[in-house]
Amino acid sequence: MTCATHQPGFPKPSIVSVNGVVVARAAIAREAQNHPADKPIVAWQAAARALVLRELLLQEARRLGVAAEPAADPQGRRETDEEALIRTLADREIAVPEADEASCRRYYEQNQRRFRSADIYEASHILFAARADDRAAFAQAERAAVAVLAELMEHPERFAPLARIHSACPSAEQGGNLGQITAGQTTPEFEQALRALAPGEITAMPVATRYGVHVIRLVRKHEGRPLPFEWAHERIAAYLTERTRRTATAQYIARLVSRADITGIALPGADAHNVH
Repeated sequence: MTCATHQPGFPKPSIVSVNGVVVARAAIAREAQNHPADKPIVAWQAAARALVLRELLLQEARRLGVAAEPAADPQGRRETDEEALIRTLADREIAVPEADEASCRRYYEQNQRRFRSADIYEASHILFAARADDRAAFAQAERAAVAVLAELMEHPERFAPLARIHSACPSAEQGGNLGQITAGQTTPEFEQALRALAPGEITAMPVATRYGVHVIRLVRKHEGRPLPFEWAHERIAAYLTERTRRTATAQYIARLVSRADITGIALPGADAHNVH
């Protein structure tokens, strides 16, 4: 018979408590389902830390006499009373200044590569379809691709007719033409091959992906352009404000932890004499 507070696979450590309030082992076991890990002890520890922090924040909210009204989202989902208390405590006690324009502009200037439109590639390919786990079929696809490449080395102008004959992709009807492609629209291997090509160039070797083997031709490339600060301003401000919020929240929690009497689990920010 299994005790209700001791589930198989989880360790049986010392009692976890926050300022004398015990965090039930059964609650930790339930919470562990939200913290998947390779080992049960790691999931248990993550769950215990999460519930200890929750209890610590609730205790602080009650100590300060925080009153909270549970909010609801547009879908009608309503906060619990405890969620509302923690949210209101954070809004009241954690100061998060909005990022000003100077900070946003400085971030924009220091991270120019992030604020560019995507490169656009116009490309064609010939696909010899084969699954990677079918070695015989994949080897046959590679041999067929090498043979077509050998012909294209002599007659690159035959790319479209050869695509119509050999390609297993619907683009075969357009001579292998894939139209315009941006980052993330193809497999990583295909994209890497495109980046290495000069306009008008055909891959020297077949390119293997999860779909099979490709012969790729880059028709032309349109370089991405810098995006104006005005376009990026709002996004940067939101990012910097959220980054400040995370830092301020971590510092606030660390102060609470350092003053608390916590047993059974170690938390970042706790002094050794505060955790038993």
